[in-house]
Amino acid sequence: MNCKIQRLILFIIFSCTIITVHSQENNTTSAANADSFVLACGATADATDSNGRKWASDAKFLTSPNTSVSATAQSQDPSLPSTVPYMTARIFKSEATYKFSVSPNFRHWIRLHFYPSFYDDFDTFRSFFSVTAGGFTLLNNFSASITAEALTQSYIVREFSMMMLESGILNLTFTPSTSYNNAFAFINGIEVISMPEIFQSVPMVGFSDQNMDAATYTMQTMVRLNVGGQYIPANNDSGLSRTWYDDSPYIYGAGFGVTSQANKSVTIAFPSNESKDIAPLDVYRTSRSMGPTAAVNQNYNLTWIFQIDVNFTYLVRLHFCDYNFEKVNQMVFSIFINNQTAEPEADVIAMSGGKGVPRTRIMQHMQMVEPVMINYGWLCILMWK
Repeated sequence: MNCKIQRLILFIIFSCTIITVHSQENNTTSAANADSFVLACGATADATDSNGRKWASDAKFLTSPNTSVSATAQSQDPSLPSTVPYMTARIFKSEATYKFSVSPNFRHWIRLHFYPSFYDDFDTFRSFFSVTAGGFTLLNNFSASITAEALTQSYIVREFSMMMLESGILNLTFTPSTSYNNAFAFINGIEVISMPEIFQSVPMVGFSDQNMDAATYTMQTMVRLNVGGQYIPANNDSGLSRTWYDDSPYIYGAGFGVTSQANKSVTIAFPSNESKDIAPLDVYRTSRSMGPTAAVNQNYNLTWIFQIDVNFTYLVRLHFCDYNFEKVNQMVFSIFINNQTAEPEADVIAMSGGKGVPRTRIMQHMQMVEPVMINYGWLCILMWK
């Protein structure tokens, strides 16, 4: 059965001096060493990207390799992060499937890399296709060219968190659209990487008596931010090859707050029941707060805002670590999502159990109108002391 994918819009990473606690990883076995397929599609041999990551040729994972064409991009956009995997592509004029043997005990990241360009006789503006995995539709009638043009980006990365597959087989299928003449599918890079089960029962913001069993859903990552810190490339992640972006472009208005960094004397240490794969330590060493002056804090909110699609359910995952305070009630704040109270009184130390202890919090929001705001108060996240 072909199911529509539930979309996880916000992997919002708040490495702030505020925290809500929720231990989501009961199995501390590292997922980083279970499965890792990193493929440069269309490449004739293994290659290494500019960050030192190794990408393997994709041909042996295709169930019917003779139904595809390998091609090289005719030009290289200067904004590409690396020639690997973006300068080679696998092109499909008919349905084609990659087959991966995976551990049934883990969720998996699926990352699809697209560089819309000219590949020999193939113009990617004529490329419209769908992608399915494990019975879920990841992309439907997708155009990488139109998407990249709309976002003013030269390349596109789409990331999904795939629920556990009891069969241990992940089939990733590309199907050209039948609605357009001579449509084809293409892909530049594929990653299939095991991940810890970080999603469990999630409360729904605005509905105090409702929860969602997030572990049973396949989701799409929309945003992953390192708040108060710098860009973290995939090779500096905690073994799961995620990319973390600067949060400042998403801050609403002039209230940027105050950024800080943990003193070198402070040890950031995960609790025993939290997987170290959850996030790299650098995420927890930086933060953005409202500042130390209570009178000023009462006059503004620290807010992040995100443009999203309506009529979807979104999960907001917040990462916190207090590296300044040591006692309960030294900092108490509220968290709002689209003007709905998600956390009325969050106390870092009371929830985490100590200074320098990373914790995460997942919240669910049903978005019926644009945009979403997260107020730490469009998705809007607000914070208010």
